[in-house]
Amino acid sequence: MLTKLTIRNFKRFTTAEIELGNPVVFIGPNNSGKTTALQAIALWEAGLRRSRKNGGEGGTINRRDLTAVPIPNANLLWKDLHVQDVRIEIVVEGVTGNRSWTCGIGFEYANEESLYCRPLDNSTSPPEALASRVVFLSPMSGLADREFLKQSGEIEFLIGQGRTAEVLRNVCLRVVYELDDGDTKWQALVARMRQLFGIELDEPDASGGGAEITLTYRESSGARLDLSSAGRGVHQTLLLLAYLSTNPNAVVLLDEPDAHLEILRQRQIYNVISEAAREQESQVVIASHSEVLLNEAASRDVVVAFVGQPHRLNDRPNQLLKALKDIGFEDYYQAEQRGWVLYLEGSTDLAILRAFAAKLQHVARSDLESPFVHYVENQPPRARDHFYGLLEAKPDLVGFLLNDRMARPLQGAAPLTEAMWNRREIENYLCQPETLLAWAEASAEETSPGPLFTPGQAATRRKLMDECIHELVPPLALRNPDDVWWRDTKASDDFLDRLFEMFFDKLKLPNLMRKTNYHQLASHVAADRIDPEIAQKLDLLREVAQRAKPQC
Repeated sequence: MLTKLTIRNFKRFTTAEIELGNPVVFIGPNNSGKTTALQAIALWEAGLRRSRKNGGEGGTINRRDLTAVPIPNANLLWKDLHVQDVRIEIVVEGVTGNRSWTCGIGFEYANEESLYCRPLDNSTSPPEALASRVVFLSPMSGLADREFLKQSGEIEFLIGQGRTAEVLRNVCLRVVYELDDGDTKWQALVARMRQLFGIELDEPDASGGGAEITLTYRESSGARLDLSSAGRGVHQTLLLLAYLSTNPNAVVLLDEPDAHLEILRQRQIYNVISEAAREQESQVVIASHSEVLLNEAASRDVVVAFVGQPHRLNDRPNQLLKALKDIGFEDYYQAEQRGWVLYLEGSTDLAILRAFAAKLQHVARSDLESPFVHYVENQPPRARDHFYGLLEAKPDLVGFLLNDRMARPLQGAAPLTEAMWNRREIENYLCQPETLLAWAEASAEETSPGPLFTPGQAATRRKLMDECIHELVPPLALRNPDDVWWRDTKASDDFLDRLFEMFFDKLKLPNLMRKTNYHQLASHVAADRIDPEIAQKLDLLREVAQRAKPQC
């Protein structure tokens, strides 16, 4: 049994150490490296096989012989295509009987069609490793309406190319006619398909003219139908069971065996695969992004989470579930690159924070230039779910949530620092009368630039803005800048939106100042009227950003 895989400089991995088991499930979102890890095992076995043929000295592998790693150019095997003076290294550890062993194979670029392989320095190919046989199965890709007899080499090539639709009947035929105990294995397969789908499979037949293979089944009604009439789930399950039957005593790599299966079938197929593998004395390595498989495997088998660096999942399946359902690969990448994440209501909040940081010449300006920001619409639970899902990938991640004022207190514990505004929302710090009047004057020049602008236009706009303010703001609030109205009004929806609609209506112009533009007001806030709380929140943000440990 293979127990550990170490990868260096292969495809997306600079380095990775992955624990293996039987069965072992690789779980993660799309493009997280699951299939790459399967391919690394397949490449290791190809190098080992070539080394064996050359007396342990290594040799040359043609890229077309790597059926499990289909590529148009050999340089695509190297991380970032760096082939010069860089060696791919794949080390596998295992246990056979009562003996543990380690076997490493190195790969060097020869040309676009081939690569050299040889045992790593101070590494040999122990007999136990040489006995390992690795096979790779891609997910079912549909089913051809007709299928003809193929040789074993062509079958394996098509499977490696992901063209499983062209070989399902051939694989079933091999179960019956190429195995010593083929009849027994076929009957066991038929019984499982009967239990799972309520159908009765007939033996595949290639006795017709032109070596065409026919494979039929009977439903409970007694009707005999061609296999092409069955659903994708039947095809996928039959392929898995037949392939396991034809590959006993092997390391079987299964890429998304749950593809095309509904939720109930996904749970069922994991148990069927595990049971069938035990009967064949095979080790199964499964790659999937199914939360159903995660739930089924987490409590009893080895699960490796492909979020951030691949790592064994011990006791946090719920966090990984969040990661699978709600978080994309791009978020994991940004978490690694930035080392911290900022949670805000929306993009307007970020623009206003940037404008205030610039106005104050605050050191947080640099942190706000290109942060990893996630918008949560003032819903702290969404921020927490997202953050702790990312934490599964990057354990030293830190975060800062800045929320509108809420009745419930926030949670303040690191690594996610949570804060809220004392006023209703961030726009409340922009709506002082003098700020709005200054903006109105400046807007005249912006909409009538150059020779078209006259001072009278600015004065007119200031007067109109003053009229609008007096119509919308209670008299007590106008007389007292510290009145509770300025703190408690939802400034964006209940004041500024109405204000600018009224203002431009008086100008007989379309509204040119929507919520997405409210950050422009920050530059018109007088320096002595910027609430000290703005600087305090920027200080908090800066403190979190300084604790970040980015990858680069």
